[in-house]
Amino acid sequence: MAGNNNGSQEHVFSVLVDNESGVLARVIGLFSGRGYNIESLTVAEVDPDGHYSKITVVTSGTPMVIEQIRAQLERLVPVRRVADLTTDGPAVERELALIKVSGEGESRVESLRIADIFRAHVVDSTNNSFVFEIVGNSDKLDAFIELMKPLGLVDISRTGVVAISRGSKEL
Repeated sequence: MAGNNNGSQEHVFSVLVDNESGVLARVIGLFSGRGYNIESLTVAEVDPDGHYSKITVVTSGTPMVIEQIRAQLERLVPVRRVADLTTDGPAVERELALIKVSGEGESRVESLRIADIFRAHVVDSTNNSFVFEIVGNSDKLDAFIELMKPLGLVDISRTGVVAISRGSKEL
């Protein structure tokens, strides 16, 4: 959990919603209408029979702002359940990225060496570029990207954070 000098902390919300048209727009509208920043956003259907989707939102704010966000999310009509995975209990967070690096000679060898250390996989290769796939927490992805910059970083595509509570209870 990241923080800064004004008491702002990063939080991960897991929001179970009815899978219907306009729900994502309403959730995003809640954030944008109040000036809250969304640092990461993922959405996927999790129960086709029940017609539910899960929205994972990474945002930051002071403890008071985080409580306001949670309360406002809980009041939205299509929302079934809200969990702050940062505070409600232990959780697992992951993100996937595809990272394209071009280079020749020694920089090519070095990018493969670093990829091996980070357990990134080569999913595409040409004579002068690689596309790496890497999965982990956002800090791991950020560190890998920083190391690839001087080696010929060309492009990045990230999924955003997905998260789930640990243990047997449902959040």
